Formats: sequence, C-alpha cells, structure tokens
Amino acid sequence: MSRDKVFNPLRGIVIGVALLAPQAALADEGGVSFWLPGFFGSLSAVPQQQPGFALATIYYHTSVSAGGDIALAREFEIGRIPATVAASLRANLNLNATGDLGLIIPSYTFATPVLGGQASVGLMTVVGNTTSSLAGTLSGALTTPFGSIPFMRSDSISDSVTGFGDLYPQATLKWNQGVNNFMIYMTGDIPVGNYNSTSLANIGIGHGAIDGGAGYTYFNPQMGQEFTAVGGLTYNFVNPSTDYQNGIDFHLDMAASQFVSKQFFVGPVGYVYEQLTPDRGSAPILGPIESRVFGAGPQVGFLFPIGNMQGYVNAKAYFEWDNHDRLAGFNTWLTFSISPAAPAPTPMITK
Repeated sequence: MSRDKVFNPLRGIVIGVALLAPQAALADEGGVSFWLPGFFGSLSAVPQQQPGFALATIYYHTSVSAGGDIALAREFEIGRIPATVAASLRANLNLNATGDLGLIIPSYTFATPVLGGQASVGLMTVVGNTTSSLAGTLSGALTTPFGSIPFMRSDSISDSVTGFGDLYPQATLKWNQGVNNFMIYMTGDIPVGNYNSTSLANIGIGHGAIDGGAGYTYFNPQMGQEFTAVGGLTYNFVNPSTDYQNGIDFHLDMAASQFVSKQFFVGPVGYVYEQLTPDRGSAPILGPIESRVFGAGPQVGFLFPIGNMQGYVNAKAYFEWDNHDRLAGFNTWLTFSISPAAPAPTPMITK
C-alpha cells in the first residue's frame, strides 16, 4: 500500500473546531476575552471529505493566576472599588481562577459548493464550572478636599458558578488545492450564559462579540506532514452591565503534526494573543488595558472508525508566558469528534 493511500482518508478530518470562549479564559475586561486561544488546531483548513452532520465535544480545563494590576482591575470590575476613586493605590493581591468546561459543537457541512469551496455552519454551547478567588491587601491614600487620607484594607473573596455559557454560532468556507488548503470563518457571541457583573467567577462574558479571520493548512499525505495557522480579529460590543468595552483583539493559533501511522500523529501547538486597541471604560487609575499572552505545548491525535462514521480523539496542552493585563497559567484540551467517513472504494470487477 502506498503512503498516499494510507494518509488520504485523513484529509477529511477537521481537528480544530472553530469556536470559542467561555470566561475561564482570561483577558480584556477583568482579564476575560471572547476568544479562547488554542481553539483552532491541526488540519483546521482542510475540507471534510463528506458532507453531512458532525459532532465535536471538548473537555477544557484551565488554571491561571495573576497579581498586581490585574487583580486590582478585578476589584474595580466587581464594584469593590468605585471606578471614580481618586487615590494612590498599592495592591498586594493575588487572583486565581480555574475552569472545567464541556464544549458541545454540532455542525453541518453542505454538499453544494459555495464560491468553489465547502461551506459549513455550527453552534457551540458551553456547560461547566469556574472558580475564582482574590486575596491580599490594598493600601494607599485617598484624595479628599481636606487632603490625603491613608488607608489599608484586606480582601479575601471567592466565587464559584456552575451552569451554561453563551452561544457561539459559526460559519466556515474551505478550499483545497493539492497540498494547500485555505479557509475563511466568521463567528460571534450571543450573551445568554451565566453572568453576574459583581461576581469573580462567570461562564458567560456579559457582552456580544463578532470575530472573523482566515487560515491555511499545508498537508502532504505522502509524507504525513501537516502545518496549520489560523488568525483572526475580534470586535467586542459594550457590556451593558458595566458600560465597559474591550478593545480589538488579534489571535493566531498554530499547530504542526507528523503522522507516524495512518491513525496516529504527534506534534507541537501554540498561540499568540495580542490586544490591538485599549479597553474603554476602565478606571483612569489603571491606565490603558491591552492584553497579551503566548502559549505552546504538545499534542497527540488518534483516528478510528465507528461503524460507518469517522471518530477522532485529540489531547493537547498549552503553557503560557509573557502575559500582560491577563492571567496566565496552563490549559488542557481533550477532544472527541465524530463525522461522516469517506466512502469505501468501489471494487474493480474483472471478467
């Protein structure tokens, strides 16, 4: 059997499902972004071999922390400090957050080409638990008409929420040209999930958003080698509960893999998250808030048949660094998806 015949069935597997962001991933307002870095993965731009319904489920775990200005920003966000306060503040605070979330993404791929490409639509829902805690001391001097008044305050806050997150519709359009694959996508946030502006822990983000971008996948079936990069921009609408608006965000997800057999691959993954414009509505004492973080780690994937369907399991992890105005730590993903399998080849009949 040639290597081309071994790896060609893999062309239809979409490893990165293009959707986003519960509040456990922290940036922007109080460290919370719409986009969940790392969501796009290997082969994201490769069209599926067969149209029809598909289902992906993801268990996502994150553990992040921060101190200083990021923790102080959360104090302002949840109303512990009035946004108009005039003071010289020193924060010795630590903020920690964890999330255990289930992401459920049904999708449908159309048989009729659109602009020469393969069109798909989907909708992601989120269910799970997030927990946040903040502890430490605030000190400084309040500015009053009668002069400066020194103060010190200890804080210890903890919140946890279990429930549903927002809804995230998506649409993608993909093209294949030999080993080159191209994609454009559009997605957004419908803010219907569990959200409370005075709580440290939320699953919804409290505001709408729209996100779009493009991606590329190089996939050589003969060699079993693959590289994917998907970038996009997020525009955030005003949070009506806080009159706060996150800036415009740029994100880039990357992945590479080497198939060591027709069913198993390994490789690295990574992402870049950079806020391009500052938030609007933050407390003046905090200055402009523009989030940034980098992440990288390993991945493994396995493909297998399920009756007349194609099953897929992927595990990956990201370890973060160089964060600014954003919590950082690590996150892990365990993905299971099922999609239509390629039809079996028609046997040759000889007389």
